[in-house]
Amino acid sequence: MSYFRKKVIRSTEIMKQTFTASIWLEGEWYVAQCLEIDIASQGKTEAEALFNLEEALELHFEFPQATLVPLSR
Repeated sequence: MSYFRKKVIRSTEIMKQTFTASIWLEGEWYVAQCLEIDIASQGKTEAEALFNLEEALELHFEFPQATLVPLSR
């Protein structure tokens, strides 16, 4: 049985942006997709899918970190 539901989520504390998530059951997994940005995640429960989507959004907007690669001689 599939269903469709919308839920509003907030991103990290740094960037206070509100996003809308669609959540539906696909087989045995709940799928949560951000409607404003094409990012989705899944979980065994609706809460887990939403938590995983929030984490994916945080990673998407995370500032890149510079890494130093040693030069070979």
